[in-house]
Amino acid sequence: MNEIERKFLVKRDGAFKKMASSQSAIAQGYMNVEGATVRIRLRDEKAYLTIKGPSRNGGLSRYEFEREIPIEDAREMLKLCKGGLVEKTRYLVPYEGHTFEVDEFKGANEGLLFAEVELKSEDEPFEKPEWLGPEVTGDRHFYNKGLLKNPYSLWKQLVPAEYRE
Repeated sequence: MNEIERKFLVKRDGAFKKMASSQSAIAQGYMNVEGATVRIRLRDEKAYLTIKGPSRNGGLSRYEFEREIPIEDAREMLKLCKGGLVEKTRYLVPYEGHTFEVDEFKGANEGLLFAEVELKSEDEPFEKPEWLGPEVTGDRHFYNKGLLKNPYSLWKQLVPAEYRE
């Protein structure tokens, strides 16, 4: 299945939290694999194995396979992941027929806040909520796997002042 998503910075005023239908604690790690991204994710009391292919069309789409796995297996697999974990709180925010996933990061990525919206096609129109900022789709700084090697704390000055802590 192809994943089509766009990413955006989020205004720091917290307006999205008032619209959120849920929030989850997420910890995820990455296996060292060439040519694909293999992610192990703990999300509240569930666990997932995800495999993603290389990005296409400027980071707009790529192949994605995801399955729920036993949480005990995920905990063991996370021990095999190199470079630590990405930790964040994810807010699900429904808006005009789409659900925006807003990630608020912790640790070395504290202060980073961005949203993703999944689309059915690359040219699917969608309404943008007022708290959505500039688009960062395809910018490798905002790839979760990259945040382990190049955390936000090292490059936050690249983000416009009104979107950073």
